[in-house]
Amino acid sequence: MDVSVVIPLLNEKESLKELHDWIAKVMQSNRFSYEIIFIDDGSTDHSWETIKELSKQNKQVKGIQFLKNFGKSQALHAGFEKAEGEVVITMDADLQDNPKEIPELYNLISEQGFDLVSGWKKKRYDSVLTKNIPSKLFNWAARKTSGIKLHDFNCGLKAFKKSVIKNIELRGEMHRYIPVLAKNAGFTNIGEKIVKHQARKYGKTKYGMNRFRIGFLDLVTIWFLSRFGKRPMHLFGSLGVIMFVLGFGFALYLGIDKLFFNTTGRLITARPQFYLALATMIIGTQFFVAGFLGEVILRSNQNQNRYLIKDKLNL
Repeated sequence: MDVSVVIPLLNEKESLKELHDWIAKVMQSNRFSYEIIFIDDGSTDHSWETIKELSKQNKQVKGIQFLKNFGKSQALHAGFEKAEGEVVITMDADLQDNPKEIPELYNLISEQGFDLVSGWKKKRYDSVLTKNIPSKLFNWAARKTSGIKLHDFNCGLKAFKKSVIKNIELRGEMHRYIPVLAKNAGFTNIGEKIVKHQARKYGKTKYGMNRFRIGFLDLVTIWFLSRFGKRPMHLFGSLGVIMFVLGFGFALYLGIDKLFFNTTGRLITARPQFYLALATMIIGTQFFVAGFLGEVILRSNQNQNRYLIKDKLNL
């Protein structure tokens, strides 16, 4: 199969048929063998019924319905697990991503050898204050911490080699950082393509300003994971040992001072320095234990991509 189009959605009933027809037309005109995988992330507006109707009309349409809203990362993860195409395209279901970009994205992966190509909505039809400016700040911070020179990390329109999406794990809200996850997994040939952005035609956005707060927190998380995710003991253990040695050394000094140089008979526990030394040793021990537990959890390799599927189509 040439192309898998993975589309997560939440309450996008009005746009689904138009989006499907648009994608099918592009695929047929380019003679691609393809599949369209819709992941219904707990919609309440009968989006699933629309997907089932589209599946009856076109056997290339496949679907996954979640029991409730689990989030975009889990929806993409479920779609990636089922995707069979050599090139996997992700796009949003709100008609703001243009399916006419698919052939060029496909060529960038299949012919020019990119592992991942991310769309860049250079000209946006969004609110300047609530989306454009926060998005620029967010992308600047992501570039600085990850070292990946992309202008739009959170663009829903992306293209991947099949091997990329089969070797990265999405969890939490990490869909914003798929390029960073791919780089950490060893896929370093990452490109960017300017894509056309379109104004929303139906409904309203499902994301508010809160997504930028969550995005920056996730950015800190993924920076930490990329630096110390495979060796938490290197950070926490080192900090723990340093703090414990400092605290123990200071406590030893206080003991020697009490035994040999203290002529007033003042108790060690009456000196505030004693409690500083004790607190430093306790915190150092806790850091060391945190590093040890991190290593244990890392080796347990528990699957955090938990979601409950209610129904499937053609899968």
